Amino acid sequence: MAAAPVWSVDPRTGKQREQVAVEATAQEVDEQVRAAHDARGALADRAVRSAFLRTAADLLESAKDQLVEAADAETALGPVRLTGELARTCYQLRAFADIVDEGAFLDVVINHPDDTATPPIPDLRRYKVPLGVVAVYSASNFPFAFSVAGGDTASALAAGCPVVVKAHPDHPALSELVAATLRRAAEQHGIPKGVVGLVHGFEAGVELVKHPLVSAAGFTGSVRGGRALFDAAAARPTPIPFHGELGSLNPVVITEAAAAERAEAIGSGLAGSMTLGVGQFCVKPGLVLAPTGAAGDRLVKSLTEAVSDTDAGVLLDHRMRDNFIAGVTERTALPDVESPVTPGAGSEHTVSPGFLTVPAEKLAAEGEHDLLLEECFGPITVVARYEDEAQAKSVLDRLPGNLTATVHLSTEEAAGEGRGAEILAELTPLAGRVLVNGWPTGVAVAPAQHHGGPYPATTSTSTSVGGTAIERWLRPVVYQNAPEALLPPELRDDNPLGLPRRYDGRLER
Repeated sequence: MAAAPVWSVDPRTGKQREQVAVEATAQEVDEQVRAAHDARGALADRAVRSAFLRTAADLLESAKDQLVEAADAETALGPVRLTGELARTCYQLRAFADIVDEGAFLDVVINHPDDTATPPIPDLRRYKVPLGVVAVYSASNFPFAFSVAGGDTASALAAGCPVVVKAHPDHPALSELVAATLRRAAEQHGIPKGVVGLVHGFEAGVELVKHPLVSAAGFTGSVRGGRALFDAAAARPTPIPFHGELGSLNPVVITEAAAAERAEAIGSGLAGSMTLGVGQFCVKPGLVLAPTGAAGDRLVKSLTEAVSDTDAGVLLDHRMRDNFIAGVTERTALPDVESPVTPGAGSEHTVSPGFLTVPAEKLAAEGEHDLLLEECFGPITVVARYEDEAQAKSVLDRLPGNLTATVHLSTEEAAGEGRGAEILAELTPLAGRVLVNGWPTGVAVAPAQHHGGPYPATTSTSTSVGGTAIERWLRPVVYQNAPEALLPPELRDDNPLGLPRRYDGRLER
């Protein structure tokens, strides 16, 4: 039976553009993984792999026009958004190159023998080594930053791990172009091009996570797809770490004092955040707890005006469009749910933004309104109107894990008066990033960033954005009483590589 073709599709028309590839067979997945596995030694030198990452960024930038054009044709995200995302992707690659050069990620710790300790301490030397081949599953909504050259790939390569990427079906042509660019960068530094593999097809993705030479996986996508791969990773004869980002509601709490102080600004800000990128961000605010009363009414009025002025847009593919329309239809049919601006179908290929309102009491206990506590991908949010603080808290207590949680406070509350600190404490167990007086869309690439959260936001406690994302692809090893001549240079007393380390309890830089 012939392998199924992989087509590039224009989401603005739903028409096929070109056949890009064919879906990979199990044998072809095996070939890609084995080629990646054979390339591990070429990444052993930190100077080589940091130079590789920088060259990759340079080559991606030099091909900007071609890449942005290809990405826009397959995603309809627009040249401005995509140019910015490509710049972010190149920044990530260079940031991880800096991390590799610095070496602190190796977490070197040396303890010399101490016979006076109880129990006695032998000579112990600890650092981190790469896990091996990493499977990367591309996201639909970030064709650069969470795809072939995205954060999972950049951090894995920085850790010294080759990758095999499962291309997303929404941008297969772009995936091929980016993979070819990374391979050219690798070859410029004597690294085999197999260090970055690429496969297409659903079954290929399943075969990939099951392959015995794959040592870890990174995924960004849906709860259903991510959980299936997570279960497959755990069911292997040798289970592997699966770092999956699955779904998030990203709750927002607006205090009555904040609404009274700046209802109009909050309403317009919410509209901008929930419709950004046609609502296709993993950190889109999907549930908003807003007070009843005059201040809350002003907020809803402002949100209504701002969302009404927002144009319809194209989703990443027609399957997502169908799911969005079906999800909106099911939610608007619930009792006591109103839609000041009804989301749904725009033209034949677009969707229009909107939002729903519901009394918070309907979400405070299990029932048919639980559907409103599930993510709906696209330009929609749910505004739950609460009567008092206890009612708002009862809704928060029912929420699963999230990537973000936000609170909008008044000036006095932000200064420490009222329940500001208490609300912050209530939100902390819910999310990996807690915001005050801001909006969650926009994830800065910075050393202190954490993009993750309790399940189902992610399947691990790690981050997929920021410098510490590299930790996902490393494991600690300690050598005990090993002769100095046999130790790797990272663990020798004279520190020939000049690494930051903790030496007999003292932090050395």
